[in-house]
Amino acid sequence: MSAYDILIIGSGLGGLECAAILSKEGHHVCVLEKNEQFGGCFQTYKRKGKLLDTGIHYIGSLDDGQILNQYFRYFGIMDKLNVRRMDTDVFDRIYYQGKGYNYAMGHENFIESLHPSFPKERENLKAYIELLHKVGNLISVDNLKEGIISKEGLQYFSMSAAQVLETITPNRELQQVLAGTSLLYGGIKSVSTFYHHGMINNSYIEGAYRFVKGSMQVSTELIEVIRSHGGTVRNNSEVTRIIVENDQVTGVVVNGEEVLDSKYVISNVHPKRTFELTDKSRKIRNAYLSRINSLKNTYGVFTAYLILKKNSYPYLNYNVYLHGANDVWYQKERDQGTVNSCMIAMQTSEPNGKYAEVISILIPMYMDELLEWENSSPEKRGDSYRIFKERKTDQILTFCKQQGYSFDGCIDSIYTTSPLSYRDYTATVDGSAYGIIKDYKCPQVGFISAKTKLGNLLLTGQNLNVHGALGVTLSAMITCSELIGEEYLAKKVGYA
Repeated sequence: MSAYDILIIGSGLGGLECAAILSKEGHHVCVLEKNEQFGGCFQTYKRKGKLLDTGIHYIGSLDDGQILNQYFRYFGIMDKLNVRRMDTDVFDRIYYQGKGYNYAMGHENFIESLHPSFPKERENLKAYIELLHKVGNLISVDNLKEGIISKEGLQYFSMSAAQVLETITPNRELQQVLAGTSLLYGGIKSVSTFYHHGMINNSYIEGAYRFVKGSMQVSTELIEVIRSHGGTVRNNSEVTRIIVENDQVTGVVVNGEEVLDSKYVISNVHPKRTFELTDKSRKIRNAYLSRINSLKNTYGVFTAYLILKKNSYPYLNYNVYLHGANDVWYQKERDQGTVNSCMIAMQTSEPNGKYAEVISILIPMYMDELLEWENSSPEKRGDSYRIFKERKTDQILTFCKQQGYSFDGCIDSIYTTSPLSYRDYTATVDGSAYGIIKDYKCPQVGFISAKTKLGNLLLTGQNLNVHGALGVTLSAMITCSELIGEEYLAKKVGYA
């Protein structure tokens, strides 16, 4: 039996950040990861000598003085990351109705970039950017210095992203262009909140970067921080039970046999899975469990990784979003089984590389397309699954070619992942890429507090607030503030 102050379930970004914060504050922490590799959606794996990123293809708010840069400086990892700033005048290119539109970095630059395509829309573009800025400023460095992790943003959670765009401009084409990156937050027209749209888009407009040596470097550096402060990070250590005695968590069981004691447990896995692992307690009422179990999750992602022949395709220092339908929002009834949109991201292992080495093409996908293999495990899904993935990849490449992006003659080999991969390697329910859906019509229903009725069981991760690097970092801060205080922690980070 080993005793810790805090046990953390899952080595995704949220779990590692919680461990880094708490170990820096002198707590004896241990992170438990069920898989061989650490990192969750920040995992990077290697095929044919090339690095393939799992879920993070670019990152925002990373310029000096910006919020995620500040967090990474507090952790002590910012200067150790090998990153490349994306092109100022185009970090995302949106293709809609056969035309290309550039998202530029910087609020004024963003307006100037789109204005020539929409000459009558300057004031509406300005209003849009001002609204994004308001949402982004809810989590500014200045707020941290005042002892505030995040200001109240419920009003933006109660606003429909699609309806706000329709209110800002009557120009339908511009509405579609501004919604062109909705894949970034699992965008669904009927439910998506403007908080998610605003927070994520503002972050990239502020300062968008790509990882040159894979996103895994964030996880690796955080693990080094944890261990340097006396913490433990273990792989191949699946938590199979959260032990409750007298309405308090006392520890966990690992791999069905090893018992670890702790004063607190923080779960970075989906709340539904967390409470499936937790011993029954009168503190956790059935009504609460029913609500957790009834919450719907966002769609997942199918990714085709194209490993390219040497010097065969020019590296583009921006992402491409291709849309072939009249409405850019993903619609399950219309799009399932087909390819109507995708995101294209490129990687190079050299800081100033001129040719792409890997191209990642992402499309939305629900588990419904994968029900035939839902009870299978990795590497044991059979020929039918391989054939399915090959056909889907052919659909994707055909769609890209129709939209003007042909990779004929450039591809050395192709690897693919599906929502099943997310489910099995990152423990996301239904293979969801973005966690629990937040519906603007009833946002409180989807809110999950970091605190549970078991006072020493806490939650963290993308299901609490917003997914992605920025949202998960915010959630980790909120979780840790329950143990060490918001004002103290916020100022510690703000003045780092």
